[in-house]
Amino acid sequence: MAAADLITVEVVYALPEQQPVVRLQVPVGTSVYEAARLSGLAERFALVLDELSLGVFSKVEKAPRERVLREGERVEIYRPLLIDPKVARQARADKVRAAKAKR
Repeated sequence: MAAADLITVEVVYALPEQQPVVRLQVPVGTSVYEAARLSGLAERFALVLDELSLGVFSKVEKAPRERVLREGERVEIYRPLLIDPKVARQARADKVRAAKAKR
């Protein structure tokens, strides 16, 4: 495959204690999902890509199997949320209210 037929992309997976970045050269036309698979991060961290959200530069892709990458893009594999953001906000607000009521 000629170098002109390849693009360079990065695939990242952020964990609290480490943030592995894998730089890949992939064929033109490679999808977000395929780059994530090719990175080897799914195997390294026992991830099931079909159950996780994938994005490019902090924007979640709704169709990662169809979204074709461009030169220099960064694919991000997102960890599942431990708690719904709305529930977390409500819990923080309840805590603040309770603290104010004790004064």
